[in-house]
Amino acid sequence: MRRVALSALLVVAATSVAATEDPKPVFKPTEIKAPFLEQFTDDWSDRWTPSEATKKTPVGGETFSYVGKWEVEEPITPVIEGKKGLVAKTKAAHHAISAPFEKTIDFGDKPLVVQYEVQYQKGGNCGGGYLKLLEDGFQTAGKEFSDKTPWTIMFGPDLTCPGTKIHFIFRHKNPVTGEFEEKHLKQPPRPSIEKLTNLYTLVLHPNNTYDVLFNGESHNLGNLLEDFAPSVNPPKEDAPYEIPDEEAVKPEGWLDDEPEFIPDPDAEKPEEWDDEEDGDWIAPTIRNPKCDEAPGCGEWKRPFKPNPAYKGKWYAPLIDNPAYKGEWAPRKIPNPEFFQDLTPVKSLKPIGGVGIELWTMTEDILFDNIYIGHSVEDAKKLADETFHVKRPLEEAANKVANKVDEEEGEEEVSFKDDPVAFIRGRVFKFVDAAKVDPITAFKTQPETGAGLALAVVTFFGMIGALFGLVGGQQAPVTKSTKKTDAPTPDDKQKTETAPVAPAGGEKADTPVKKRK
Repeated sequence: MRRVALSALLVVAATSVAATEDPKPVFKPTEIKAPFLEQFTDDWSDRWTPSEATKKTPVGGETFSYVGKWEVEEPITPVIEGKKGLVAKTKAAHHAISAPFEKTIDFGDKPLVVQYEVQYQKGGNCGGGYLKLLEDGFQTAGKEFSDKTPWTIMFGPDLTCPGTKIHFIFRHKNPVTGEFEEKHLKQPPRPSIEKLTNLYTLVLHPNNTYDVLFNGESHNLGNLLEDFAPSVNPPKEDAPYEIPDEEAVKPEGWLDDEPEFIPDPDAEKPEEWDDEEDGDWIAPTIRNPKCDEAPGCGEWKRPFKPNPAYKGKWYAPLIDNPAYKGEWAPRKIPNPEFFQDLTPVKSLKPIGGVGIELWTMTEDILFDNIYIGHSVEDAKKLADETFHVKRPLEEAANKVANKVDEEEGEEEVSFKDDPVAFIRGRVFKFVDAAKVDPITAFKTQPETGAGLALAVVTFFGMIGALFGLVGGQQAPVTKSTKKTDAPTPDDKQKTETAPVAPAGGEKADTPVKKRK
């Protein structure tokens, strides 16, 4: 009886799961148009090219490839049917991939809007998730795209071990020297980043103002002329302690192309080293012996000498000074590299493509719904179609998973003490989880889900067997006992083998004739 009740309970639970399962929303490509909009549909590989370039270390010239793999696939816990994203698959590896724009985007009279989603599916552990907007002319680098490829803006999250921040960096050209300098946001947003999808938005206006948004909410609103370091415009006057010695001459025999340190040629990779787990092995460096034989190595720069214009900090004598006017500062000299750029946004180099180039200790970082254009309204519409549909579903699934983890930690009846109560509790937990998200329920409680499925199959198998048994117990076909006028061979046989006693009640020996 107990087994029958338990089977009935499992069937009811399975029926409840099937009845309460809500269909997932189905992915449909957006109809919004933009200079660049990527949702990683089936033709994504026509636009994106993984890098095959090598990357040099700061010392020694040791090289290692961008070995990180890229895949376009569904999330680990999908909440939208048919939706895929670009996933950085490899742990402890360099990844690089890029895509060109159809047309160059400049920084003229329209705002620049950059928006995309990132999901650290397995949590954050030292992993970048930022985009690089590539300088026009370098977007077709493709397989040669690397950390050396010029870019104009870098934007997005970075898990810095420990800590989290949203980068906003732009490269500004000094009109006097012609050199580029990176300008970093002084106080970048530092939101909490979990395993769910997050939305990152940058709006850059031609009037030098900007806005950094996280999940649709503004976190930094400011001006490029005030909030970045080093500042866009250098000080007009300066008094450095030292200046380059213009009379110095590079020594004869200086080895410009030789690095000061080189990999130790005698070093060998340890036998227990695992490239997949420990990363690429890099030999320790030693001083380049060629540098010891020459005046020096590497790029030669003029040595510094004391600045004759530098006067240091002066202190007034310790007497009452009736003419004292405050602390004296040394006279400043004109800054030879001074310039003034009051419209740095319009001075930025046009962009021709987007790239993702990062090092990460975290695998399965998913990128999706990349918008690069000029319309703040269109970016918001895209977020409403995608992020604001996806995020609540992920939160609900995550809530169920957390609840299951909490309940599994609570004390429950053991199977040995009360098997029925133990199984009933597991089933009810599974049903509650399945009402919110059946897939998550099966992933978090695979044993219970498999047991329910087996119970359903067994139940319907028993019903099928029962109907087969009833169908097999039909009434047998009987022959009619009514005599016919014509005798049959059987009638003759019965007459011969079953003699009848005479009327007087006495038995008479009546011999049975045998057939010849």
